[in-house]
Parts: sequence; structure tokens; C-alpha cells
Amino acid sequence: MENILHQHKTFENIDYSEEKITHEEFLNCEFLNCEFSKADLSHSDFLDCNFKNCNFSLAILKNTGLKNIKFMECKLMGLDFSSSNSFLFSMNFYDCILDYSTFIYKKMKKTNFIDCSVREVDFSETDLSMSVFKNCDLSNAVFQQTNLEKTDFRTSKKYAFDPSENKVKKAKVSHLHLSGLLEKFDLDID
Repeated sequence: MENILHQHKTFENIDYSEEKITHEEFLNCEFLNCEFSKADLSHSDFLDCNFKNCNFSLAILKNTGLKNIKFMECKLMGLDFSSSNSFLFSMNFYDCILDYSTFIYKKMKKTNFIDCSVREVDFSETDLSMSVFKNCDLSNAVFQQTNLEKTDFRTSKKYAFDPSENKVKKAKVSHLHLSGLLEKFDLDID
């Protein structure tokens, strides 16, 4: 099957919900106010694309290429990024809702999560080294065997991870949220 190529296009106010958008390539495209909820994006590639105010909740990302993607004001709830293509996997998130998504095994060095809701997201065995979580809510986010070296959590809240089960060398945390690093000890901290 030959892929359909879209270059330098703007897609605005399009409803792709529950549709199949497979085996398509999008290069330097912009998506504004588009609906992708429950859409099947399997085997499609997105390279150097921007998404603004789009809803991807429960979309299927099986072997989807996400290379140098910027999500702004998007709803990305319940997505399994771990099933997407790992080759050149790279994205940044600004003012997005990523709740209940999973990034297991992904390499996400230097990823920006700015002003995002990242509740109950699974980052197990993910490389988040040198990433930035700025003003994020990380309630019940899972960090197990995760590389958090030089990751910046200082302005975020409700993060919790066990430093003995993750790589945390030079990670930046706020003294106000140290209790999230000591949870397993069941301490009463005032």
C-alpha cells in the first residue's frame, strides 16, 4: 500500500473522530481545532507537525510515527504512546491534558511538559532525562525504572517516585515536594 503524502498543509476544524487515517504521511503540517478522538492513526507518520486545540482522546497510535511534534492546548487522554513507532520519536506538550496515557519504554530525552495535566500517566522504563515538567500536575503518575537524570520538576506538584527505583542523578525537585520522594517510608512530614 502506497502512503498518501501531505506537505505544508493546514487542517482546520475537521472531525476525524472514529475514522481511519492509516498509511498517510504529514510533513510540516498544522492541525487547528481538529477532532481525532477514537481515530485510528496506525502506520501514519507525522513529521514536524503542530497540533493546536485538538482532541486525541483514545486515538489508536499503533506504529504511528511522531517525529518533532508540538501539541498545544490539546486533549490527549488515554493514549498508548508506547505502541507508536519509536524511530525519531520526539514531541513537546504545552497546556495539554495527558491524563491516563502511557509512555512505557519510550526515549523522550529533553521533552517539555509545560502547564500540563499529567495525572496517572505511566512513564515506566521511559528515558525522560533532561526533560522539563513546568507547572504540571503529576498526581499518581508512575515512574518505575525511569531515567529522570537532570529532569526538572521544581515548579510541578504532586509528583512521587522512589529514588532507589529510578535514575535520579541531578534531577531538580522543589524542597516543598520532597515528601513525594519519601512516600515509601510512610513518614509524617510537617
